[in-house]
Amino acid sequence: MVLLTVAVRIPATGTARELLCRHNISRQSNFCQNGTGVGRKAVVQWVGILYQPQLTNPSSGVAMKIERITPFLVDRFLLVRVYTDEGIVGNGEAGLWAHHKSVYHAIEELSDYYVGKDPRRMEHHYQVVSRNTHFAGAVLSAALSALDMAMWDILGKSVGLPVHQLLGGKCRDRVKVFANVVGDSVEARAESAREQVEAGYLSLRTMPFFPDWEQKTPTQVIDDAVAIVAAIREAVGDGIDLGVEIHRNLRPEQAIVLAGELAPYRLLYYEDPLPPESVEALAYVARHVHLPIATGERFYAIQQFKDLIDRQVVSLIRPDLSLAGGFTQLKKIAGMAEAAFVGIFPHLMGSPVNVAAFVHLDAAIPNYVLMESHTFADAYNEIVDEPVTREGGYIRVSDRPGIGVEIVESRLAQFPYRPQKITGYFHADGSVAH
Repeated sequence: MVLLTVAVRIPATGTARELLCRHNISRQSNFCQNGTGVGRKAVVQWVGILYQPQLTNPSSGVAMKIERITPFLVDRFLLVRVYTDEGIVGNGEAGLWAHHKSVYHAIEELSDYYVGKDPRRMEHHYQVVSRNTHFAGAVLSAALSALDMAMWDILGKSVGLPVHQLLGGKCRDRVKVFANVVGDSVEARAESAREQVEAGYLSLRTMPFFPDWEQKTPTQVIDDAVAIVAAIREAVGDGIDLGVEIHRNLRPEQAIVLAGELAPYRLLYYEDPLPPESVEALAYVARHVHLPIATGERFYAIQQFKDLIDRQVVSLIRPDLSLAGGFTQLKKIAGMAEAAFVGIFPHLMGSPVNVAAFVHLDAAIPNYVLMESHTFADAYNEIVDEPVTREGGYIRVSDRPGIGVEIVESRLAQFPYRPQKITGYFHADGSVAH
């Protein structure tokens, strides 16, 4: 079906046949070859027939409509399916980790607005809901993101194109991903790093702390971090990307000291050294370190990312497709970052549905840098019909219509919901450490 109206200007001179053939409208037809005549009125009618916007159901004069929306709590994921009157079903996932029940109910409430609407008006729906919901926040944004993802999936299926094509086409044929390096000792981290490189990964990340870090002094924590990073770098050499995830565990002065100690190891990024809610504090750290800072996985609004970019706080931003507004908003966020020479390092935590959707975004933005590859997601491949697969350090971009995977509802019962419980990390004196 044609989604764009193409305006064709009919010149004031020339025969009708010449006009049509000159514009390559029907060069191969008998009309062009044998010179069959036709009037100018017929030319206009013909052009109109060829290029008029097509309704999904021309006989009824009604565009496609959403019939129902069903969210699914699956293991530790929140999936959503959007069903249309044309039989096309869109798949999406919400990414507000640990608060899926809240988002589940938000999706149910939003269904009152979406049912009966054309799912292909993604921008319009995002604006209506986000601008007319009081006290909007991360829960609403996660719900909107899941629905937006599903509607882009519907659009792709309705025209037989992958989402990356709808976003402007591929900038790359495959997307680079990294593996996490874990272990309870320096030696275990080095061995984990070697194993990941042997598995084909070209980029690694580690949280440079041990499980008992909150019980140690700041000096001990920094010493451990340096020992871990040094061991990994020695194990894999300089030809492998290496980044560290601090998980917002430091104060500004600690973050500055640790960055100085880690600078010799040529890190690709220094992720979330402190809570990002204080942009001023993060800007202070950025002015005093020589490592590329990455942050943004907790942000859900385009304005939050603009603030990071405008203040020159980050080298890489970490928007989450399933939290920060879906494809509709992340394409804009990526554009803002591109203008400021800031890379996109998407945050991903989810099922194979999320992984598949992220790959389309990554393929279509020029300033994409890297994405996480959670091997745990492979355990949930049964959730979808055809999960994406890793090839060495990359994931190949799918050309299947939509996001390229289909949720298999009959298999979801294999993965009962497991709520994320709040626990916490505490210092030796009992105060909260994280």
